[in-house]
Amino acid sequence: MSNKPNPGSDACQRNVYEIRIKGHLGPRWSDWFEGLAITPEDNGDSLLTGPVVDQAALHGLLRKVRDLGLPLLSIMRVDPTHENARSVR
Repeated sequence: MSNKPNPGSDACQRNVYEIRIKGHLGPRWSDWFEGLAITPEDNGDSLLTGPVVDQAALHGLLRKVRDLGLPLLSIMRVDPTHENARSVR
């Protein structure tokens, strides 16, 4: 029996996250945040959105937020198959 994930299973797909931080980041920061989309919001927050390979990569992104000294407001895993439909898991 193999321990490899089934290509059609959720374990093989990347998780999509939304990371909300206090403060605006410009689009030039996207490369530093592993290609996540950066959306400045009207209330002064920034939303970083995109696929994250695994928990180690997520922790690496959170370290970068910490290193910038920007307050972390929230992290949410979103369902990439339903646009605008979010689910916390």
